[in-house]
Formats: sequence, structure tokens, C-alpha cells
Amino acid sequence: MFDISDFVIDEDFIRWVHRGTKADDDFWNHWLNQNPGKHIVVAEARRILQSLATQEKSININEKQIEIGRLLLAIKKQPSNTESNISQPQPRIVSASRKWWYAAASVLVIATSIAIYRLKTNQRLQQFAYSVVTPSKHLIENVNTSEKSITIKLPDESTVELSPESRIAYPNNFDSSETRDIYLSGKAFFKVTKNPARPFRVFANEIVTKVLGTSFFVRSFENDTVIEVTVRTGKVSVYSQSADNIKQTKTPNHLGGIILTPNQELVYKKANQEFRKTLLEKPEAINTDVAIQKNMLYDDTPVVQVFNQLSKIYGINIVYDDELLKKCTVTGDLRNEVFYKKLDLICKAIGANYEIIDGQVIIQSNGCE
Repeated sequence: MFDISDFVIDEDFIRWVHRGTKADDDFWNHWLNQNPGKHIVVAEARRILQSLATQEKSININEKQIEIGRLLLAIKKQPSNTESNISQPQPRIVSASRKWWYAAASVLVIATSIAIYRLKTNQRLQQFAYSVVTPSKHLIENVNTSEKSITIKLPDESTVELSPESRIAYPNNFDSSETRDIYLSGKAFFKVTKNPARPFRVFANEIVTKVLGTSFFVRSFENDTVIEVTVRTGKVSVYSQSADNIKQTKTPNHLGGIILTPNQELVYKKANQEFRKTLLEKPEAINTDVAIQKNMLYDDTPVVQVFNQLSKIYGINIVYDDELLKKCTVTGDLRNEVFYKKLDLICKAIGANYEIIDGQVIIQSNGCE
């Protein structure tokens, strides 16, 4: 309801933009107060109309009507008869009102803006593409052309499980650099030898993942629209490949950026450079101590103790209000349940709910009597 195209062809709105009488100001300011969510749309419509005002003055009436005719024909998807029909507009088009000029021109402006945005996006994507970055670096390259994952040992004894149709590139040794840099196109699982003084970095098209010593997955095929990073053990940080961020990742013993911990996943959308952190659909236990697992048989056990144990087993942060939950207890057998089933049963027992926000479990409860 009421998008940019509606405003740029509205005669009252056009008059307000170009003349700005007190009556118009009062009307539109009141309308914006009643529709606060439309401020950005209105501002963009004003910008388009103001830019078109200059363009309109520089185009004579015949050229204007010809362009309007072409645009309207394209918009309505009507086939043109002959070239002469386009160059000699019909009387209906010649007598088109001023608002048709704005409608047609605004379509052109918006379409051009979209085209420019897509061009810039493609240029940005290509700038960090594996195929563009690696050739000049004189690296060793491994390509998996088989149908199964292959294991590769790196110069620092770290290992990579490289998935089919994937490739990595790395230097012959890491001795001459402050960082251990790997370039990936595709999907791989890394087990990194710990060395805090020399951070391990994976460049995967637009993003870089930095670790000090841990295990994690990265999926970043050049033609995919998203990049995914998943942590199994330890901690990693993820940055976009801007100059400032790359400088920060070289700092030893410093992660910064977006921090991921076990069972968290980061999804990076290439088109709008958006990061989203969440939990895996099927979190795995990182603490496989059998004794701890067997202890998940509860009999009137304080729920705070249960949440602490669940967090320890899966490495997932569970946020709750200690004071509200101090009287809540749990009775049940959770030993053979998956993570989310355990969470559901605990919350049901105490009359609570939970949300996954920023890769954490947030418990919502009114407490227990």
C-alpha cells in the first residue's frame, strides 16, 4: 500500500514537492504523522521527483513524448508495429498528462538504480572470488574431483576434509607470515592445530574466518548466494573482507568480529552483506563424558542445575533469570533425547517458553510457585 510509484504520479504530491504551499505542508506533514512507517518511501519519492524536474527541463516536448511512448509500450508489453509508429507518437500519447511523464521516468530511474546496484554487487563479489584472488599468490592448490571427501594435511599439521567439487589453496609453509592463510572455494571441515601466536584464517570469497585452534565447517561455493560457517569445537570469528577487518584479523590472540561457539552457525547473504547467527538444527554434544550424559535423569532437580548441565554438554549459552526460576524443578529422563526435545520437555515442566536469538537460547518464564 502506497509505494514509491504511487507517490510519483500523484498530482497533489507532485505539487507539494515542487511548490510546497503551507496548505500542502500541513496536509502531508499530518499524513506522515498518521503514517510514520512511510517516511522513507516519501523521502525517496521526493528525491526522484526533484531529480526529474531538472531532467524534464532539458528535454523538448517531442523527445519527451517519444520516450514516454516507448516506456508505456514496454510497461504494457504491447508489440510495436513499425519503427515509424514509435518515432511518430499517437495523439493519445502526445496529449498525455504531466503525471505520465513522472510515472514513466520514475520507472526508468528505479530500473536504472536496480541495475547499478546489481552491477556494483557483482563487482564486489568478483573482487574477493577465489578464482580472482589466488592466481597471483603462487600457492599450492588441492582440488577434489572425486565423489567423496578427501583429507589434506597442511604445513602446520592442521587437517582439511575437502568436499567434492571443492578446492583450497595455501602456501608451502607458514613460516614467513604472521598468519596461516588458506583460500577456499567450496565446502571443507577444518581441524586446526592450536597456535595463538599465528592465527589461522580461511578466506572464503567475501568473508574470512579466523581461529586460534578449533574445528569448524565452511561452505562457500562461488555461485552460491550465501556463505555458511559452522563451529563444532572451540571458538571462531568471522569478518567481511574489508581492508579494516582484515587488518584486525592479523592481531594475535584477538578474535573480535562475529564470534561463533560450538553448535552455532553463521549465514552470510552475499547480495546485501547480511550476517545472521543462529543455532544448528541438530546440535551435537561436545562433552561426550558418559557420566555426565547419564546424569540427565532428574527427580525434583532445580531447573537452574538442569540448564547448566545442558549448556555444558552442548556448549550452548542458555540465558534465564535465576531469581524467577529458583523455585522451579524438573523430574524426568532426558538421557536419550536430542537437544531441542530436551529443551521442550524442560520448558513444559516449568511452564516456560524459549527463543533462539543470536545463537543463544533465551528462556521466557514467569517463575514457579
